[in-house]
Amino acid sequence: MSHEKLTRMANQIASFFATQPGQDQAERVAAHLNDFWGPEMRAELKAHAAEDDSDLAPLVRDAIPLI
Repeated sequence: MSHEKLTRMANQIASFFATQPGQDQAERVAAHLNDFWGPEMRAELKAHAAEDDSDLAPLVRDAIPLI
């Protein structure tokens, strides 16, 4: 899967959790990605983030270490 599609999907997930109450939105983004994305997808997102995370939402960037 292209990193553009993974980025778009991760940013959409982050947009949802950003609207939820509480201070643990990044943890919830990470939990969602860990529960519903396969290992290959998570590894590809992490590799992309390590290379250039400028197109990732702040919540996704905060969630990366938790994946």
